[in-house]
Amino acid sequence: MTTPRTDRSPWNWLLLLPIAIPLIPALFNAVEPRLFGIPLFYWLQLAFVLVSVAVTLIVYNMTRRAR
Repeated sequence: MTTPRTDRSPWNWLLLLPIAIPLIPALFNAVEPRLFGIPLFYWLQLAFVLVSVAVTLIVYNMTRRAR
């Protein structure tokens, strides 16, 4: 009989960061600082996309099973 597969890893908690942090309105309540003339709201959203990709890659690599 095989053991049931479990995806319960503490690394999975890290996936909550890219979901929860962009939901904090105080982070976006400003126009300054501008980055190359782009207001904070827009470039911070792009930064969160890059952070989300990085966090997903970290969790994937840390929870991947050896073949």
